[in-house]
Amino acid sequence: MKRVDNILNMVMRFLMAVAMGALVVGGIYQVGARLIGANATFVDEFLRYVLIWASMIGSAYCFYRDEHLSLDLVKDRVKGPVAIALTVFIECAILFFVIYVFVYGGFRMTASANNASSVMRIPFKLLYSVMPISGALIVLGRILKYLNLLSEKKEGGKT
Repeated sequence: MKRVDNILNMVMRFLMAVAMGALVVGGIYQVGARLIGANATFVDEFLRYVLIWASMIGSAYCFYRDEHLSLDLVKDRVKGPVAIALTVFIECAILFFVIYVFVYGGFRMTASANNASSVMRIPFKLLYSVMPISGALIVLGRILKYLNLLSEKKEGGKT
């Protein structure tokens, strides 16, 4: 399980590094092209799509690392069984939302996209495919978190 955890961590970090590198290189090219008056509409559209991919993969990584934005106003004020029940409810709500919106909705959106981008001429199916990919990464990350928690509980109970 630790190996799967490390592989998932490396894959998401690699994807984000590639996307951020592409954003930096593309942004530098875009600024240079504007300085010399060249047309760089291809790069403009490319940067828009890479930014979408980077933000979606980045959000999956934040969920994986438990560093996502959350409102802990109520959760921090309750203790004992109520806190456990609230945490379970929040985790179930997150999983429901991600599976329904990102995975199911993303697959539906990807399947129904029949047009292509105006400048790059790549199908929108490719752009939209980041939704179910990001959703699957979030779900996999949450499942690994739950499995790690269960294994820690079992190890803690044996000593």
